[in-house]
Amino acid sequence: MKRINMIVAVLLLGLLGACNSTPSLQQYYVTNSENPNFLTLDLPAGLLNIKEAELSPEQKESLGSLKKLNVLAFKKTEANKADFQKEKAIVKSILNAEGFTELMKMNTDFGKATIKYLGDEDAIDEVVIYGDNDDKGFLVVRVLGNNINPAKMIQFVQALEKSELKESELSNFVDFMK
Repeated sequence: MKRINMIVAVLLLGLLGACNSTPSLQQYYVTNSENPNFLTLDLPAGLLNIKEAELSPEQKESLGSLKKLNVLAFKKTEANKADFQKEKAIVKSILNAEGFTELMKMNTDFGKATIKYLGDEDAIDEVVIYGDNDDKGFLVVRVLGNNINPAKMIQFVQALEKSELKESELSNFVDFMK
């Protein structure tokens, strides 16, 4: 009898989890990978082309915890204004519902941006950078790694400034966002 109760409890928990109407960020990426309004890119850390010889030990350690970046960009046009508002609302609801902790907000040349993370304060597994601009569209960048230390995020940003992005490999993305 206990075994039947346990099986029923597990099935009910599975059904409750399946009824969640908000997709995960990963599901959202996969769902929209074929949508012509979106551009998706998976960038390995090596594509950043950071010369390790010029990095401090802290920057090397920060770079070592990075695995890859997932980029999802929505380019707004006259034809997709309604889709832009809808998709922007979906992304914001995902970022608010998934348990992300806000690290900072900022204004950039592109528009407003927010940096959030998922994981423990001293062992982050995912950092999400979200930015939007009502004229151009929005961008979501997932920085995936192992035990990323938030205190060393600044080291990563400094290392990124030293990178020489291979423009030919990113030309589709640059053309898409123009």
